[in-house]
Formats: sequence, C-alpha cells, structure tokens
Amino acid sequence: MSYSARVRDILDKAGAAEGDTLLVRSEGRDSTGVLMPHHEFSHPDVVVLKLKSGYNVGVMVTPSSELKVVAKSEAREKHPKAAANGKGKKKVAVLGTGGTIASYVDYRTGAVHPALSAGDLVATVPEIADVCDVRAEVLFSIFSENMNVEHWQCIAEAAADRINDGAEGCIIPHGTDTMGYTSAALSFMLDDLVRPVVLVGAQRSSDRPSSDAYTNLLSAARFIVDTDAAEVVVLMHETASDTTAAVHRGTKVRKMHTSRRDAFQSINASPIARVDFEGGIEFLQPYRKRLQGKVVARTEMESNVALLHFYPGMSPALFEKVLNGSRGVVFAGTGLGHVSSDMVKAIGSAVKNGTTVVMTSQCLNGKVNLNVYDNGRDLVTAGVIPGGDMLPETAYIKLMWTLGQESDEKKIREMMTTDLRGELTERREVA
Repeated sequence: MSYSARVRDILDKAGAAEGDTLLVRSEGRDSTGVLMPHHEFSHPDVVVLKLKSGYNVGVMVTPSSELKVVAKSEAREKHPKAAANGKGKKKVAVLGTGGTIASYVDYRTGAVHPALSAGDLVATVPEIADVCDVRAEVLFSIFSENMNVEHWQCIAEAAADRINDGAEGCIIPHGTDTMGYTSAALSFMLDDLVRPVVLVGAQRSSDRPSSDAYTNLLSAARFIVDTDAAEVVVLMHETASDTTAAVHRGTKVRKMHTSRRDAFQSINASPIARVDFEGGIEFLQPYRKRLQGKVVARTEMESNVALLHFYPGMSPALFEKVLNGSRGVVFAGTGLGHVSSDMVKAIGSAVKNGTTVVMTSQCLNGKVNLNVYDNGRDLVTAGVIPGGDMLPETAYIKLMWTLGQESDEKKIREMMTTDLRGELTERREVA
C-alpha cells in the first residue's frame, strides 16, 4: 500500500524525502522527526516519524495538516553489504517469515529494512558471523496473525530440506503473537528431528533502544552451534533485563504478556535451557538429543478444526453448526475441563455425527480430569477425549495434525492421549 495521492502531493510540494527531518502539524499537535519509509502495511494517509527518543510515531495527515522540512538528510554513498563471513564454521539456516527480529537498521535515516540476505542479517548482528555461517532467506513476509496451515507446511518443509542438506539447525524469525501455534505445528510436523529448530522473535523492534532482537537472535545461533539439542523450541528473554534467554519446548510455550520482553513462559513445565548473554548455556530438564539421519516432514493437517472457549451462558444453538460441521473441536473448558449440561448434550450429538472433541482447561496450569464431577463423567460418556495438561492451542494444533495423519477413530484417540512431542506430562512441577 502506498501513500494516498493527497499525502504524496503534500510531501512533494514540501520537497520531503525519506531521511529528512520534518515538522508535521496535524489536529493541533506538532510532531518532529525523521521521515521513515512507507511500506505495504502503512495507512495511505499516515506518515511515520522517528522521534529523538528513538521511537516511531504515526501521524495522520488530514486536509488541514501542515508539513515542512526542518533539515534535509545528508547524502551518503551506499556500499553493498558484505556477505556472511562465517565461512568455515557450522552452517545455520535462517528462514524469515516476516518477524521484525531480523531487520536491518539504517542509522542515517533510522529506517528499518527487512533482512533479505545473509549480508543484511550480518549487518544487524555482526557477531553472528563469529558463531556460524549464516544461510539466510525469506520464505514470506506476513503479520503472524495471518499464519495458516499452508504457512506452517512451508516452514516445516523448508526446515527439513535445510537440515537434510547439512545445516546444523534452523532459526525461524517470527512474529510473537502466534509463535506458540507455529512452534507446536513444527513440533508435530517435523518427525525424527535430528537438529534444532529455534523460533525467535522480538517484543521490541530493532529500531527501539530497548530492543531484544539482537540478543535473542545471537543466542539462538549459539544454542544451535554449542549444544546437542534436537527439538523445536522458542527462545526469548527470560527476564525483563538483558541477562538471559529462556529456551522453551515448542509444545509447552505461551505468550503471557502483550509487551514485556519476558512475555514467553513454559506452562506446566520448566524451560529446557537458559542461555546467558555472556556466553553460558545451562540445561534445566531432559531434552531430545541429536541423531544421525534425515528429517521427515509430515505436513498433512486437517484445517477444518475449531478452538472454542467455554463461557457461562454459552448457547448450544449458536455453536451447533461449528460442532457438527467441523472434523474436530477443541474446548477450553473451566477448571478440570467442564462445560454446561446443555453443551454436554450438544457435544455428545456432534461426536455421534463424527466430530472428534478434545477437552482442555482455561486454567492453563494443571491438567484436565473428567472423572471427578458428574459433568466430567458425562463428557467421557459422550465420547470426549481428555486433553491432559496440553495448552488449548497445542491441543488444537495436535488435533489438526492427528486428523491429517489418521482417519481411524481409535487411532486418533490413542494419538491424542499419547505424549508425542513433550506436549503431555504426568508429573507436576511445584514452583
């Protein structure tokens, strides 16, 4: 998406170009900053300015807005970025998906550019070339909320290809909002994984002073090169400080805060490892170790699966079409895994019609137990599969994948109640 004709005309009349310092007076407020590049996700009537604080602000340009150039940017000769200079070191594949973590900052204009090559990536984190030989590429560039089955399949197939081609592991820069869904999908799709796949993101974009992009990306490379782990994991800041990163199992991780750098936590489990930003790596629980062999990408998934959050007063009639029209439904029930009596009847009818229904808990911590109260026992009688201590979103992904692999009802139930990728645990950890 480009600027609207009106905004483009205002910029042209002012002689404004990217990198210039502008004063924009709009709706009674003055904003002064460096004009940032306009990209496909920007509103056509919004200009983005980088303030002195280092933060960006979007300013809506209305017909009454005033704009003038305070200072022109200094022309600077552009030189091609150097290629990755980690030759001779272990190869690490970086598969971009649109997250801001692997972006290159032009410190002349303050503009943030996506890393489209290994050279761009090294320009962002030069020290990564001291750790590994980066082989970077962009699979696609989207907001993480736009991820779907086809994107997960693309990532899984690419990761398997790069590992089978000799990469020591894969780093997946990813938007944080749905990173837990993608990590779960890759965990199930990548069968017999022999090298690590590390999803990594940034809560603060790389153009902000408090960005976590640099340390997270460098730590991901070190985890791949310096350990013998072979799992799908998510690596993010462990605390709000720049001290350590936590490495979470891909089926046990959830984003628990909208903006904190330590937003990601392992649920019903401890992180697999801790990466000290000064150089140390400490494992905190058993993990899958590397093996020889080839990775198999089993990417078949059933997309006609729903994830429903039960709430008091939930109308069976309202969700009857979802229950009966889906191949599978995962419920996030209350407490030990409960829904209302009316919903139990509707669920039972859907199960008889061929819908696979799995019950998880909204509580997140703890596990489902359908044998304590009458309501739970009724769900068992209705044919509902208990989801143990799986996160609702992990159960959702697992059911999609299981239905893509099997059609036999007995085998589907067996797979959903069997720990396949560390998604189900029997022992409870007491903090």
